[in-house]
Amino acid sequence: MATADPALASLSQGWCALSLLHGKVESHVERALESEHGLSVREFSLLDVLSRQHKGSGGHLQMKQVAEAVVLSQSATTRLVTRLEDRGLLRRHLCDTDRRGIYTEVTEEGRSLLAEARPIHDIALREAFDSAAENPVLAPLVRTVEKFQSPA
Repeated sequence: MATADPALASLSQGWCALSLLHGKVESHVERALESEHGLSVREFSLLDVLSRQHKGSGGHLQMKQVAEAVVLSQSATTRLVTRLEDRGLLRRHLCDTDRRGIYTEVTEEGRSLLAEARPIHDIALREAFDSAAENPVLAPLVRTVEKFQSPA
């Protein structure tokens, strides 16, 4: 049954295109990271987010913030942290000022693996976007994403 509202139909088509782009990019990057470094995209993202923390005031993220950054539920994030901790890539410790707070930080082994995996991640990401740009439905989305830049 077709949608009577053309604006909703257009929105739905846009969402489908965005979902397709995300799926294609994520699966390509996932295959590259897994085959080269035994990391999933989520594991890489978690290591990346946590590696950007710093010691001192305001330097640590709460697990809720980490979950939001890697787009997972808090329970899924906790399971992911546990898997990486079991591999020696992360460690958890209690907050000095609030015993309820648990911080997670990347170990030297985790930082090393992240540094090794980053070029593979970046190459696979570029390949995935270049491939998607060849699809006329996805090309406008690719151009939009490519306009985003980190603040200087």
